[in-house]
Amino acid sequence: MKILDMTIGKKYPPFSENLAIFGGSPLFDPPISTSNLYEPSLRRIKDYSARFIDARQYTNNGPLTVELENRLANFHKSKYCIAMANGFWALVLSMKALALPGRTEVIIPSLTYRRMSDAIAWAGLTPHFVDVNRESLAIDVESILSGINGETALILAVHPIINTCEAGKIEYLARQLEIPILFDSVESVYESVDGRKVGSFGDAECFSLHASKLINGFEGGYVTTNSTELAERLKLSRAFGFAEQDEVVVFGTNAKLNEPHAAVALASFDELEVQVQHNERIFRTYLEQSVGICGIDVVRFKPNEPSSFKNILVEINEDFPVDRDLLVWILNSEGILARPYYSPPLHLKTYSYKTIASNAPVSEWAQGRFVLLPSGYRVAVEDVVEIMELIRTISHMSTYDLTLISERWGNRK
Repeated sequence: MKILDMTIGKKYPPFSENLAIFGGSPLFDPPISTSNLYEPSLRRIKDYSARFIDARQYTNNGPLTVELENRLANFHKSKYCIAMANGFWALVLSMKALALPGRTEVIIPSLTYRRMSDAIAWAGLTPHFVDVNRESLAIDVESILSGINGETALILAVHPIINTCEAGKIEYLARQLEIPILFDSVESVYESVDGRKVGSFGDAECFSLHASKLINGFEGGYVTTNSTELAERLKLSRAFGFAEQDEVVVFGTNAKLNEPHAAVALASFDELEVQVQHNERIFRTYLEQSVGICGIDVVRFKPNEPSSFKNILVEINEDFPVDRDLLVWILNSEGILARPYYSPPLHLKTYSYKTIASNAPVSEWAQGRFVLLPSGYRVAVEDVVEIMELIRTISHMSTYDLTLISERWGNRK
């Protein structure tokens, strides 16, 4: 550990001399990230893979894909699960299937994934950005209502990185308005809302099997729904729209999940509880280590709902001596691949396609306050202790150190 004793009154070299931004060795080499990157048992992967190899079926709704779909549908308490090549095409095809004909706009929160609007554009629709709730950082009923108009074709409610949106209330609102509701639930695989499992809400919910997510298929995605009609359409859409060998019945693309990815996802799914237990230890350690650090607040998970504890989000408030972006720069230089939380909001970005923005003061307030810290399979409890000790030391930096770092920050380009 390279943090120096900074006891007031003792003569030590400036703390800043030890930072990587001034040429010091990074605290972590190789770096650690915010991605889950869980490595399922190689034995399990081989055992699953033997089945599709023996069946000589590597794609096109193979035996492992079917098993994965059945298990995920049961896990999410939904009637159907349709596996996809990735979460992106799960979103695009779901929006294409659900959007009201003759209408063009999709309501989405501005404070969300930086390329979410691209999926809407690929579906041939227009993103309409609305604000989020200050407490949950999630889209809520009031923000949705602010954007509804005669062109609203679909509501895309996104669960935030930590906790969930008010899925039941949003589902009820959509039903009252007679507008389809799709949930992006890629960060909420394990969660429930008011005792009801995520994956069972709305017209459909979309998930990811990317290596950064809770269930690691290296790549992949899936849609859950209780609609037989939607499930059948999505199955056709992911396979070029073919009903028979040469009969195309719906607009489609090649978005099938192949069997090797299904094998990895099944192996990861088998070990889900192991991941959750590890993630909770990491979260509890962050919480413990944050005690006494002025200006840093670890965002808590809902105490009465199940959680995977996969992501670690902290708020940087005015009492911390450096702002969020400067802190992220320092941490990144140390091999701590912290990330700004959904910054800037989508309504403040420039696009090559049409977008619509409602007033979003909460999203603008939040854009410089939150940061994701490393978590997941490759992060150990000892790593968390070092990360938080570094942050604690930064919180007590002298005016001299702050001046040096600020100058380096200003001259970094």
